[in-house]
Order: sequence, then C-alpha cells, then structure tokens
Amino acid sequence: MTSQILRDARRYEEEKERKIAAEPRPAFHLSARVGWMNDPNGFSYYKGEYHMFYQYHPFSPYWGPMHWGHAVSKDLLHWEQLPVALAPDKEYDRDGCFSGSAAVLPDGRHMLMYTGVAKETQPDGSSREVQTQCIAVGDGVDYEKYAGNPVLDEKHLPESGSRFDFRDPKLWRTQDGTYRCVAGNCTAEHDGQILLYSSPDGFEWKFEKILVSNNGRFGMMWECPDFFQLDGKHVLLTSPQDMMPQGFEYHNGNGTLCLIGTYDEKTETFREEQDQSIDYGIDFYAPQTVTSPDGRRIMIGWMQNWDTCNLHAPERPWFGQMSLPRELSVRNGRLFQKPLRELETLRGEEVRYENVTFTDVIRLDGIKGRKIDMELSIRPENAENIYRKFAVRFAQNDIYQTSVSFRPYESVIKIDRKHSGSRRAIIHQRRCLVNNARSRKGNLKVRIILDYFSAEVFVNDGEYALSATLYTDPSVDGISFFADGQVTMDVVKWDLYM
Repeated sequence: MTSQILRDARRYEEEKERKIAAEPRPAFHLSARVGWMNDPNGFSYYKGEYHMFYQYHPFSPYWGPMHWGHAVSKDLLHWEQLPVALAPDKEYDRDGCFSGSAAVLPDGRHMLMYTGVAKETQPDGSSREVQTQCIAVGDGVDYEKYAGNPVLDEKHLPESGSRFDFRDPKLWRTQDGTYRCVAGNCTAEHDGQILLYSSPDGFEWKFEKILVSNNGRFGMMWECPDFFQLDGKHVLLTSPQDMMPQGFEYHNGNGTLCLIGTYDEKTETFREEQDQSIDYGIDFYAPQTVTSPDGRRIMIGWMQNWDTCNLHAPERPWFGQMSLPRELSVRNGRLFQKPLRELETLRGEEVRYENVTFTDVIRLDGIKGRKIDMELSIRPENAENIYRKFAVRFAQNDIYQTSVSFRPYESVIKIDRKHSGSRRAIIHQRRCLVNNARSRKGNLKVRIILDYFSAEVFVNDGEYALSATLYTDPSVDGISFFADGQVTMDVVKWDLYM
C-alpha cells in the first residue's frame, strides 16, 4: 500500500514539474525532475529498460530528507521520469532513504536494497543517524518495503564497524543464484572499510568479512562502493570522504577511488594491485555501474561535488545532474572510460580540419557550440622544439570561457572554469598528470563532450577523464585554440541533436 508520505511526494513533483517545464535543462544528461538530486541509485536493466534511481529531495533544490527519484531509458540518453519510488515513511527510514542498488529476482520482480536512516538520541543528549540496510520489491514503478526490514543492522557489523556510518549497499546475483553485497562503513576512528555480505535469496543476509580496509590511505569514510569483474580483473569503485592530495592523483575533499586487483571467489579475498582516481575533474562522485544486455560495463556518476553544490542559484527549482554514461575497460592495469557509443547516434553536422599549424590564438569557422562532441589530436610542429602550452577554450565570448590546457614539459592537463560565470570562490581548477611517454613529447588526444551545463573531457582514448559543471549562459558558444609555441592540430566537431 502506498503511504501518504509517498503520495504527497508524487503529487508535489507532478504539480511542480508542470510549472518548470520551460526551464533550460541538460539535453542528454539525466537531471532532477524537480528539487534536489545527488547519488545515482539502483542502476539496473529491467523489463527492457535501464532504470536509474537517485537521491532526491523533491520539495526544494537543496539536500533534505532523502527519497528515491526514478527515471527510465532505452538508450541512457533519452530519459523518462517516473514517480518517486521510495519515501522516508517507515520507522527504520523515517529520516531518509539513502543510497543503494537493484537486482532482478528469479520471479521477475525488481528488488531495491537501500540504506534506511533514523535519528537516535545519544546518552549525552546529542542526535546521531543510525543506518541500516533495507529491501523494497516492485514492478518497475511501485515498490513495497519488505516486512522484515531492516535486513542488515548493527548485529551484522564487525567489531570495528560503526552503526552511524554504514550505508550504500551494492548487491549482485552470483552465477550459483545466491546474492552478495558490499557496503560502505568506517571504524570508530573514522577509517573507511568495505564490508561483504551474502544471502541465499536476497532477503536473509549475513556478514562475511571486511573485503577491503583503508588503513589510513585514502581519506576517511568510504561511500558508495561498487565491485565487479572486468577484463580479467576485479574492480572496486568507492568514494572516500575527506581525502588528502597525493601529487596530482587525488585531491582534497570528497573524491573517487578505483582499486584494481584479483578476487578469489572461494575465499572471497580481494588482492589490490593498482589504485587511481576515477575522475580527475571538479564534479564527479558516487558512481554506480550496470552490465548492459550486450555485456558492456557502463558507469554513471553524480556530476557535482559536495564542497560547491549548495552555491547554486536559489531561484532555480531543480538542481543536480548525472554524468554521461561511460563504457569501462581495464587496460595495462588502468581503468579506461569512453563515452557511451550510443552518443554517436546523436551526431549531426560534422566540421573537420586536419593539419592546422598555429601559434597564439586561432578560431576556426564552424567550430562552436554548447551541445557538441569534439575530438582533438595535437602534436608539436617540430619534434625537436615542443610547444610549451596548448589550450582549447569553450563556452566563450568576450567575458566568459572555460578551458582545458596541456603543458607537455610537465605532462599536466588542467580544466579551468574560473571565468565561467560563478561569483563565488569555489573550486574552479583541477589538474591531472598524464603519465604517458607520447604525451610528454607533446602528442595528445582529447575528446570533449559539451552539454548546456557541463563539460566532460576524455584524454588519450579514455585513459583519464575530467568532469565539470558550468555556470555560463547556454547562448555563449564560442570556441578558440591557443598555443605557446607551434602546434599542429586535427579537429572534428559534431553538433548533437536529441
């Protein structure tokens, strides 16, 4: 039975959506139906469609008591919003339905696993959120919470685990038909760890082991884990809070972490081999993946960061968007990300230039736009005299611009939006070390996807990715190129049409 709290949320989003239909929106990135959006949840393929749920506060464009928003798509680019799926309407989740995941049961029902939050008064009079894991089952539109909730609580934690930081279950069904899930947790000292659980049927769960411990390496609490096999390796994705920089690999604040290694299914032991950031830009957090019907591993993240997300315009009645879906692979011990191949079906008019040699600033006829797919290949005109800097500037006019620049002598690429229109002293720059011998000689491939309110940059066929939201009016669509030294460039640009 649908609760009054859920009915009120559904009625509100329908009424509010009608009033904001004319608002400028991202064209092919999923954005909040109304109100606030953050982490992707329940990313799954069910009944011939991709389902994306998301952390959602429909009643204002700011974070509040969490619901689960819901949208579906056949191609991950054209989205249809469905009614809010979960609302905080039970005693165990009265203060929020936090992040989680989804799976398909053998009987064809869609199962959601999420974190229920309930505030509890402590002996010292303070209030803290107790977090438990819960189940809801439905038909792809309506979901009923399991009578046995919560299915995981403090009784299922290791001795070191905190019941106040225990969240974001990612579940999957194994080949033998049983289920596993990983959940984020931390110790009493706020050191992150990923916990592994098992279930014969998706409803009765038991603790197996601590799959990975941070041991003070990468930030503190680890949120939003995902764990999967890819190209002969196992990959753990997670989003650590309160990170410290390590050269150009990680940055201050809440970031992203990818651990690549091997997994022994018999002993359920994960052995780490490599670590890296998932995204090196400004706005990317809490990614979640799904396996497509044709076997691709596809990832979507929340395209925002916690240190700047409350500085948006209060008059805009919606806030939050997801990243472009990305196809993942593991090559040479690294996670590679490439834009979803279906994006190419949106390509319209092509403008192409080859072997353009220049210094200083140039503009090219037909190279402009704010809803585009653009590929650049740059190299020094003279291999013995490498240029000092290259930059492409977009969303540009006489006042505004966002740029991506590369310095081959440092082998550092930077995204910079300080002139994009923000009036606040928030994070505007991120840099990434391109650890590639060809790039140190000035050879670089860059693909830039622009939507009205975002830029996503893929370097060297997806070896690195950098994402940023933009504040510039969508009518500002100029693009220029800069070189300190002689650069030879190939460029091709497609307008994208929905």
